[in-house]
Amino acid sequence: MDIVSALRTFQRVVETGSFSAAAHDLDVTQPAVSRQVAALEGHFNTRLLHRTTSGLSLTAEGERMLPMALRILEAVEELGDAAGSDGTMASGKVRLSVPAPLGLYLSERLGDLLAAHPKLSVELIFREQGSDMIEERLDLEVRLGQVADSSLVCRRIGWTTAFLVASPAYLARRAAPRAPKEIKDHECLCYNRAGEANTWSFSNGSEDISVRISPRLTACNAVAIHRAALAGAGLAVLSHIIAMPDIAAGRLVPVMRDFQPSRLPVTVVYPSRRNMPLRVKTVLDFLTDAMGQDPSMCASGADRQWN
Repeated sequence: MDIVSALRTFQRVVETGSFSAAAHDLDVTQPAVSRQVAALEGHFNTRLLHRTTSGLSLTAEGERMLPMALRILEAVEELGDAAGSDGTMASGKVRLSVPAPLGLYLSERLGDLLAAHPKLSVELIFREQGSDMIEERLDLEVRLGQVADSSLVCRRIGWTTAFLVASPAYLARRAAPRAPKEIKDHECLCYNRAGEANTWSFSNGSEDISVRISPRLTACNAVAIHRAALAGAGLAVLSHIIAMPDIAAGRLVPVMRDFQPSRLPVTVVYPSRRNMPLRVKTVLDFLTDAMGQDPSMCASGADRQWN
């Protein structure tokens, strides 16, 4: 029996709560997972898991063993990192949940990461709101705004920059708002950026102002709102990642320049910093570096260019 492999399987079963979920996560069959756990129990001559029709739970012996197993696996990962400090040993799939605009930004840069790590694969999941990471079998998730779940490890990797925009065709019909209070008179297209579908927040550098809106169109995907704005349907708050090319080309016009959409912290979260696989650490480092390459996502502020 490969005891490290068996301990890793035991860890994933505990984290996912089922043999089938662990098998999916490890890319093996469910019987293979069952055999690994049974072999581990046989090796130590003790039952580690209660198996019932309603699910799995740790026995008292399993609860005592899990922290020790995690320490062993962490040490093994550290040895692997030392042996493969150039990153070539990173392998396996990383499930990464991101808001749509950031996912588009990352997708243009992931090719270099994958070329540098031939055995690594990334599954991008576009999602605007936080998930149950264990239930969804996520390795990493990027969230906008404050993170309320204290059970997760959080790393701040940047800040959002957004623009209030409209198409020239829309502005030919309706005068652009000059202050937040004038937005209520406009058609609003709302991308549900951080779980709040009917409030837009702005700042003039010294004052923060929140405006209640009655959106004519709401979508949980920024691309849909972007296309509606291009078609002249109304005002939209869009990430600079999506809006800047159209602003530069004149297809969208930034409005209300004295009051810019409030910036939100961008945070990557993960269940535990202990025993982080090299594949996950590699993608986490990539995320941090990718955010740092865009000045508009740095903490020092955005260089908003009006063309």
